[in-house]
Formats: sequence, C-alpha cells, structure tokens
Amino acid sequence: MRGHITKRGKNSYSIAISLGKDPTTGKYKYQWVSIKGTKKDAEKRLSELLHQLDTGTFMKPNKTTLGEYLERWLKDYVKPNLSPRGFERYAGIIRRYLIPEMGNIPLTQVKPEHIQKHYSMMQNKGLSASTIKYHHAVIHKALQTAIKWGLLNRNATDGVDAPRSRQKEMQTWDDFEVRHFLDASKDNYYYALFHTALFTGMRRSELLALQWRDVDIQQIHVNRSLHHLKDGSYVFTQPKSAKSRRTIDLSPSSILILTEHKERQEGIRTMLGIPLKQDDLVFSTPEGKPLRPNTITRAWTTLAIKAGVKPIRLHDARHTHASLMLKQGIHPKIVQERLGHSSIQITLDTYSHVAPGLQEAAAMRFDEIFLCKSKGLSSNISC
Repeated sequence: MRGHITKRGKNSYSIAISLGKDPTTGKYKYQWVSIKGTKKDAEKRLSELLHQLDTGTFMKPNKTTLGEYLERWLKDYVKPNLSPRGFERYAGIIRRYLIPEMGNIPLTQVKPEHIQKHYSMMQNKGLSASTIKYHHAVIHKALQTAIKWGLLNRNATDGVDAPRSRQKEMQTWDDFEVRHFLDASKDNYYYALFHTALFTGMRRSELLALQWRDVDIQQIHVNRSLHHLKDGSYVFTQPKSAKSRRTIDLSPSSILILTEHKERQEGIRTMLGIPLKQDDLVFSTPEGKPLRPNTITRAWTTLAIKAGVKPIRLHDARHTHASLMLKQGIHPKIVQERLGHSSIQITLDTYSHVAPGLQEAAAMRFDEIFLCKSKGLSSNISC
C-alpha cells in the first residue's frame, strides 16, 4: 500500500506514505504527515502527497514556520538586495502583519486559503486595496524564493487573486501652475531644490543625495540616492536601477538658479567658517547636513497652497516634468533617459494619459506634410 490514513483523535488524522525501500537496509521508509480536519480532508491531502510523489515534487515536511522563514528571508535576501528604505518597508509588512497573522503556520503547510483569509482580515482593518496588493507582492516574492531554495514545491499565492486597486489619476501641473508655484517660492530656502525637481524630473532621494561634484556647467550626474531611516540616520545608496544612474542636461534657467544657489551657499558657509567642498551636498542645511525628506515635502505642500495651485505631491513634480516634455513633442526615449526609467515601455505606460494629445498632434503634423506638398513647399517648412 502506497499510503494510508489513521485516526488520531477528534478532527485529527495521521497520513503515512511509502517512500520506497532504503537502498542500504532494504526496509521500506515512510513519511508521516499530521492533518487536522475531517477524514475527507485527510483523503484529499493523501491524494495530493501521492501526486507529488508521482511527479517528483514531493518534499519532506519540516518544522520551519512561515514566521521563521520570513525572518531568514529578510536577513539573507531582502537586506542585501534592497535599499535600506526598501528593507524597512518589507520588514514593516512582515513583522507588523504577516508574522502576527500567519507566522505560526509551518512553511510547507501554507495554503491559498491562509493567504486569502489574511487579505480579508486586512480589509476589515481598513487597509486599502493597493496596500493589500503590496502585501501580495511581498508574500509572493518570499514564497518564490523558498522554492528556489528548495524549501517549497509550489507558491500558495498562485492560487489567490491579488486585490484590484483602482488606478489613481495622475496629478500634474500645467506650465501656468508651474510658473505660479515658482513665483510664490522664490524667497523660500528650498526654491532651488523645487526648481530643479520640476526642471529635471529627479526623484526626491536623488536630489537630496546630489553633491557639487555631480554638477558641472550644463549637466547633472545622478550617481546615488539618500534615504532617511526610522532610527534617524541617513544612508547613501546606489540609484534605484542601472538606468537611474544617468546624466541630465540642464536648461539655461536651471543653470542660472543653481549658480546663484551655490553663491548663496558659499556666502553662508563663509560666515559659518565652513568652506564649501566638492563632496558637500547641493541641497542641505546651512551647516551642510542632509535635509529631512518629510520637511521638504511639507514645505512643498505649504508653498502650493500659498501659490493658489492644486496641491500635488513632491513626487508629482517628476510626473509634471515628463508630461510637459511629452506635450511639447519631446521623444519618449529622451524622457525615459531623463527620468531614469529602466525601459521606454515604463515611460509610455506611466504617461499614457498624455497619449491622446500626442496622437492628435501627430495626426495634424502628418496632414501638414501633404498640405505643404500641394502648395509646392518643402515638407520641412511650416505652412
């Protein structure tokens, strides 16, 4: 017999499956698996185990719990491969939600229904669909790594549908709103930072990590990011991706703003008796210390209200830069390179809302070619 079921107690059964003869002793080896539930549940589990034996996917159960595995995964996989800020996000989800809810379940016994129940509980606690979807991504990645490490033979999240989140409409400013915001912030300490954000599309972490050695006459070289951790410390990291390490050409107004900013910074440092060096931060406190990201964000929101423009996130300055460039007919490949997207497809997908206007402009330009031809003019002459 390849397997049999033995009743152990109320709603408790033991399953024994034959693993074949031991080549050394010649005796049959058995694997015992305990299961709680009805006899029908035990029969279903026996059928699953026998199928795994037949397909070569059977793995011996071990006593490692999901919680123990997730802590190991954080230490051995997440921390070496993600930024410190990314590690904090993963660790927060795992230690605040996943381990308290599912941590005691043996890793090999995690099933789709456990994960589905977790999602339902998170919804009852008021978490948004987009947040729960992020939980799904973390669990999926963790279990996928367990498969690579030979600890699992299947990913339980494959049997669960990730919650659908409504895509929020992207908030950006038009050129009128950008001018009003900058006019309202000219006397603000962070004016040069906000101007650079709007005119380069750089991420907040990239702006705060910028050093004067990264700025030449006409270009900014993005080489690092700066993150403020929960313990109050700051850490420099590599850019978000290989494409994030890039060079951004500056407009004449950006060159002027940064030149004036450096002159003011040198004047302040001279009064403080602290010479300005090449490895000093472009945007910093008067003493040269890193700026707090949340402080920058609050100042941005306050100035937007003062300017009378619709409040948008500081990160939306990046979206504003890209949208305005695309509307001006700049090729998406150039926009991708300025933003540091890993592929042009990401740029096209992210800014698809601009596409209708681009389509209309392209159709008009195409028609102009034939209109010019009919008038006997060169196709590169506007008529």
